[in-house]
Amino acid sequence: MLLLIVLLAATVALQQAGRISLQSDKHIVERFHKIFYDSKIWMGTKWLGIPTAQNPNDVWIHQEIIAEVKPDYIIETGTWHGGSAALWATILQQVNPDGRVITVDINDNVGAAKSLPVVKERVEFLRGSSVDPKIVAELAKRVQGKKVLVILDSDHRKDHVLAELKAYAPLVSSGSYLIVQDTNANGHPVLASFGPGPMEAVEEFLAGNDRFRPDPEAERLMFTMHPNGYLKRVK
Repeated sequence: MLLLIVLLAATVALQQAGRISLQSDKHIVERFHKIFYDSKIWMGTKWLGIPTAQNPNDVWIHQEIIAEVKPDYIIETGTWHGGSAALWATILQQVNPDGRVITVDINDNVGAAKSLPVVKERVEFLRGSSVDPKIVAELAKRVQGKKVLVILDSDHRKDHVLAELKAYAPLVSSGSYLIVQDTNANGHPVLASFGPGPMEAVEEFLAGNDRFRPDPEAERLMFTMHPNGYLKRVK
């Protein structure tokens, strides 16, 4: 946020000096988004010493959603080093003493995360593809009848994300969320040459599914790396 304040101040100063034209708030936020993303600062974020690669603004919104929903299970696809799973578990234990996190990834890079008490107590790691029918079926069986929140953060190519959306949407409880991370890729507004990704997957998914709607309240902090990605189940 300090960087955003500095950028805003610099913009005003340049405007007053007549060196640049008046810019909209949206343009300023988008410019900050690109600067923040390209700096890779977010890649260095950690929770309890474990890498998360999360944007603090979005972490705050995730925290609010977890506190509101109080899920019995958080299903996360894309574990990386396990820092985000540890983060969700830390928040979850404050609002649901019995809540658990199940995180799925094809790789196993979570040795350090497994040493954390909160991870030992509340996080389960599944090895494999998030769209493997066997894994989806196992998860569906595990969470049946429970309150479920899903966070998608694995392979960001459109076809994969769309397959995840279709597979995991039925597991999400009414009033809970299906959060699609990194919808900013493919020019929304970063990584313009990425190709169809999470945003395009969300658009196609929503075109054929009226049970979910993007929650604009989740984007009220102005800067999010998941625009249009906070999908609330309304039916």
